[in-house]
Amino acid sequence: MAKVITSKMLMALQDADTFKVVETVKDLTNETDEEIMERIGARFDILEDMTRAVKKGDVKSMIVTGPPGVGKSYGVEKVLSKHDVFATVAQDEKLKKYEVVKGAMSAIGLYSKLYEFSDKKCILVFDDCDSVLQDELSLNILKAALDSGKKRMIHWNTDSRLLRSEGVPNSFEFKGGAIFITNIKFENVRSKKLKDHLEALESRCHYLDLTIDTEREKLLRIRQVVRDTGMLDEYEIEDWAKQEVVDFISTNAKRMRELSLRMVLKVADIRVSMPHNWKAVVEVTCMRNAR
Repeated sequence: MAKVITSKMLMALQDADTFKVVETVKDLTNETDEEIMERIGARFDILEDMTRAVKKGDVKSMIVTGPPGVGKSYGVEKVLSKHDVFATVAQDEKLKKYEVVKGAMSAIGLYSKLYEFSDKKCILVFDDCDSVLQDELSLNILKAALDSGKKRMIHWNTDSRLLRSEGVPNSFEFKGGAIFITNIKFENVRSKKLKDHLEALESRCHYLDLTIDTEREKLLRIRQVVRDTGMLDEYEIEDWAKQEVVDFISTNAKRMRELSLRMVLKVADIRVSMPHNWKAVVEVTCMRNAR
């Protein structure tokens, strides 16, 4: 039976041994295109349902994993944006109940941010902020913040001028929620240093794998979003031209620099602005050189 090999997972980190390359095999021969899109769509529906549960406080934390550019962040922020309508109308940042954290974050920065959003129904979203998943001290703080006990106390037992200057105490109770959006599949982590910490964090959170690993699944996710959400409706082009964009990406999938919804928008931008030679421009700007 034919099998599809997923792309290798390779993270560029400070410690080169933190993550090792892992190859996994997924058999998709028994699934039709519609079945795959239905399965993926159901996962994204669950993503929104679970985000609502975190928002309500029924669920305290969730880890969402999937490749870049498939709509993980959009699904979460679409739900949470309604959470802060009152703060937006009042134009008062103090009323804000959630924040999306991106980029690098130190352990002390994490501790301070958790204190800022420690109230009940506050939510912190760590969007590709993988530095907190690579640092043992940060992971220990997160384990305390998301502990299964009734009272989740976090302690910082080292003197810090920064915390004092910001009025952050040496310990506090964290009552908020947390959502981690990452490209890392925890089961693929092979670092002896971090494996136990990540497993402990996973045991405290709901773990949602969006099951988009192969080229076929990524292309079907693109087709699904374009078809069902009107993603390209803002472009003043005919339906056949929108389909031409998707078909071009599918035909050249192995050469595209990335198979993602972001790439669809890039190609659509070029299709609209340079209708006579858009394919040539896309080949130069969005595709790898043929070898």
